[in-house]
Amino acid sequence: MVLPVLAQNYPTRTVRLIVPSAPGGGTDISARILAPQLTQFLGQQVVVENRAGAGTMIGGEAVARAAPDGYTLLMGISTLAINPAMYRKVPYDALKDLAPISQAVSLSNVLVVHPSLPAKNVKEFIELVKPRPGQINFASAGVGTSPHLSMELFLVMTGLKMMHIPYKGSGPGVTDLIAGHVPAMMPNMLSAQPHIKSGRLRALGVTGSKRAPGADDIPTIAEAGVPGYEAVQWYGVLAPAAVSRDIITKLHTGVVRALQNPEVRQRLLNDGAEPIGSSPEEFSAYLRSETAKWAKVIQAAGIKPE
Repeated sequence: MVLPVLAQNYPTRTVRLIVPSAPGGGTDISARILAPQLTQFLGQQVVVENRAGAGTMIGGEAVARAAPDGYTLLMGISTLAINPAMYRKVPYDALKDLAPISQAVSLSNVLVVHPSLPAKNVKEFIELVKPRPGQINFASAGVGTSPHLSMELFLVMTGLKMMHIPYKGSGPGVTDLIAGHVPAMMPNMLSAQPHIKSGRLRALGVTGSKRAPGADDIPTIAEAGVPGYEAVQWYGVLAPAAVSRDIITKLHTGVVRALQNPEVRQRLLNDGAEPIGSSPEEFSAYLRSETAKWAKVIQAAGIKPE
């Protein structure tokens, strides 16, 4: 007879928090901010493990197919809502195979350029790119990621044409941007803010509907010259779908407590991210609405499923 795993006995060993992208990106940063807090709350080590590749689907599948015992969790990213419209075959159904625990963070991406690019604001960037269709490159965290689709939405709304250079995560893309190998990108604020503050990147505009926390001096793209433009990225913690409700409740409590920690909140806000801490039901509803939204954006941008 197999007895169910009860929350009062959970966890009794190390918990893995899978990040489906490369080290150094916003998903990775968020996971590594939360992991020590969850370790303290759960009384067992929470280890962050990067499983990058296939538009974040390798990491997502690893969790969707994992034993539903609460020892394998996913630091989910916006691509959970994007991939169903981007790819003809996704090896799991995020709405059925994963159990939302809590949306952890919401944050804008930010249009940044290498300081050598002669564009000081969004309007100058548009004026620079418009007469050079397809001649100026932009980096992204990979095909179908939020940095990619945020830029595609920008191109659709401005009538610009640029060459897309996908990387295996925001971290490698930002590294090449700083080195001057690519001139522009729309990484998330967590990945970009330290380099904006140091002057290694120039910020032209954030993608959200309001200015980002900790970056009041950077205008929104909408107010900087593209009215109506808005795109945000998010991260959240999920488990395999059949995990018990007791374990979901315990993990939700841990995530919310971590996000309420003053040091964690301040660090996220300083880097331009907003702590959320939603309920499993709220996160589930948000995931469904985001899936519908991005399907429409991908269709409008004329992006064909791969």
